Amino acid sequence: MTSTRFLHTSDLQLGMTRWFLEGEAQARFDEARIGAIDRLGEIAGEYDCAFIVVAGDVFEHNSLNQRTTGRALEALRRLPVPVYLLPGNHDPLVADSIFYRTTGEGVHVIADTEPVTVAEGVELIGAPLTAKRATTDLVRQALAPLEPTDGIRVAVGHGQAESRSNDASPDQIDLAFVEQRLAEGTIDYLALGDTHSTRQVGTSGRVWFSGAPETTDFHDLTEGVEGGETDSGNALVVTVDKTSATDAAVEVEKVPVGQWVFEALTREVSSLEDVEEFLDTLRAYERKATTVLKYALRGTLDMTATRRLEAGLEELEPVFASLRPRERLMDLHLEPGAEELASLDIAGFAASAMEDLIGRAEQEPVARDAVNLLFRLTKEA
Repeated sequence: MTSTRFLHTSDLQLGMTRWFLEGEAQARFDEARIGAIDRLGEIAGEYDCAFIVVAGDVFEHNSLNQRTTGRALEALRRLPVPVYLLPGNHDPLVADSIFYRTTGEGVHVIADTEPVTVAEGVELIGAPLTAKRATTDLVRQALAPLEPTDGIRVAVGHGQAESRSNDASPDQIDLAFVEQRLAEGTIDYLALGDTHSTRQVGTSGRVWFSGAPETTDFHDLTEGVEGGETDSGNALVVTVDKTSATDAAVEVEKVPVGQWVFEALTREVSSLEDVEEFLDTLRAYERKATTVLKYALRGTLDMTATRRLEAGLEELEPVFASLRPRERLMDLHLEPGAEELASLDIAGFAASAMEDLIGRAEQEPVARDAVNLLFRLTKEA
């Protein structure tokens, strides 16, 4: 029997920036992506993995600065086991590919479809991208010439295995063909990258997207909506035991890696109690310095609740890596209560101005801010 255990990851996208991360928040995000490599090494050691495969998009693109490239290579070289890097659509193996500068002790680039021996009786078959977009099914192209084997063979690809529309793309991975190759013993596992959420596809239990080891985009928590990165921040420990070409047992274990949280929230707010509940939700996040939130609020609030909301957000915004409204989905209205207006004790020009501003506050953010300011100053006076 031949056995191996390895770590499957993908989509590190080192050098990624996010426009909503300002100043030191972006620096911490950069540091976390390098730190994810160290964490992958720790997991490989804990689980006694023989090697690591990165199924594409190691880098955000091929034109990174020397500092980012140098730090990434140092981190990859620190890994306790060999690592095999597959070029993906973000970092294809073109003439100016970053991979020509990313080799070193223990760091290997899967540059073609030739079998790569990684241990006795264990080999990798890669399907690297040599352009930003493939024009054919590269995984099928890599597997088609192969025969079944008693040894362990792991395929590594980057791309989609299921259509996102009614029309299949020419580069879509033929999942039925892959599972036929698995059943025959031509390969024993297909390690995929491109989808940033951890996900099994097909029915064999041996075709997986590892997902990105560090979160890159938002998980939408809106009720009834299941969108974005639903399960990123993981890596997969894969164990293969094989006694013959058609007798292979594969176990896959998901292990958490990432430190960052990206979430999108939607709330209905119509009272001071609703506002406090929303603010409590924000306060409940434990690692705010590595949490990015965008929110959409819908409803009508009086001036007291509006002031409480604005004060709470003003207090929390600097604490989070990013906390911002989803302007396109915001539908929050200001409607002062009769008692609030009566309590202002204003008359004449001030009362007329307040009435005019309230009428315009629905459509004009400046008018809304002016209502709040006039309300606050009057109450303070």
